[in-house]
Amino acid sequence: MTVEHFSKALRTDLAGLNALAEDVSGMTRDIEAALDLIENMKGRLIVTGLGKSGHVGAKLAATFTSTGTPAYFLHPAEASHGDLGMVQPEDVILALSWSGETAELSDVLAYAKRRRVPLVALTSDAGGTLARAATVALVLPKVREACPHNLAPTTSALLQLAAGDALAVALLQRKGFGPDSFHAFHPGGSLGSALRRVEEIMHKADKLPLVESGAPVVAAINELSARGFGIVGITEGGKLQGVITDGDVRRYLERMAGSTMQEALHDARADAVMTVDSVALSPDTIAGEALSVLQERRISAAFVLDEEGRPLGLITMLRLLNRGTA
Repeated sequence: MTVEHFSKALRTDLAGLNALAEDVSGMTRDIEAALDLIENMKGRLIVTGLGKSGHVGAKLAATFTSTGTPAYFLHPAEASHGDLGMVQPEDVILALSWSGETAELSDVLAYAKRRRVPLVALTSDAGGTLARAATVALVLPKVREACPHNLAPTTSALLQLAAGDALAVALLQRKGFGPDSFHAFHPGGSLGSALRRVEEIMHKADKLPLVESGAPVVAAINELSARGFGIVGITEGGKLQGVITDGDVRRYLERMAGSTMQEALHDARADAVMTVDSVALSPDTIAGEALSVLQERRISAAFVLDEEGRPLGLITMLRLLNRGTA
């Protein structure tokens, strides 16, 4: 029975999210208006709410801030005891209240009216006090809570969170907030590592396993053994023509099983064994993207090339994982 209750709660949450997604087309004008207010503000986004709405609001303030929209969470009780002084006319207030009748928000609403601070409401009651006081009201569908008694804020909190996250993502895209911006805002932790460029962490210069295309196969094998990367780049005129991996050597030797050692290792040239059109990365590839490419292609390493196809470095799965990319 416990698992049934768990599953039913998830289905209820999903039904709520589906209802919100279906309502978006009817909210287009209000969503655009809210985005315009926040994008064009000169100050900060002041997020406020009480109870579960407050917890959601605190998380949303962090999300907005980390994605390029300066935001601050204002507790409504603290606002009534002096913190309203931090709210300026160039700010925008994002107020969360599912019922739209949270009494503790009254001072914030009055202050917003008095100082002409634009206010975006996130609520489920279009006729409630909050929606009527707002510059723009984003009215979420009234849904049943995942709580079996339809009392504890569960699905409603999820919808507030989803709508707030969607606003943050839409603003992120409007502002062109890309991977470079993410790296600047998230320099630490696994996210910071995943957002580093491969040129920052790749093996470089004299560590690169390279041989000329006309070199005998044995030279490539020796380079494989000496460098220990499991891959050798085959170059001609300084440009990468292909690669030879441990697997390529194994398959080549199987094909040459009836040949003499001289024929197999010394007479054959590296370019006859190499894999052409191998995976290559640019130096500005994001580390997380590089890891995804290696995993999808089921390879352990790839060369990093300049615009003319010359090897600048080598990135390996081990190198990425050791640097915290995940």
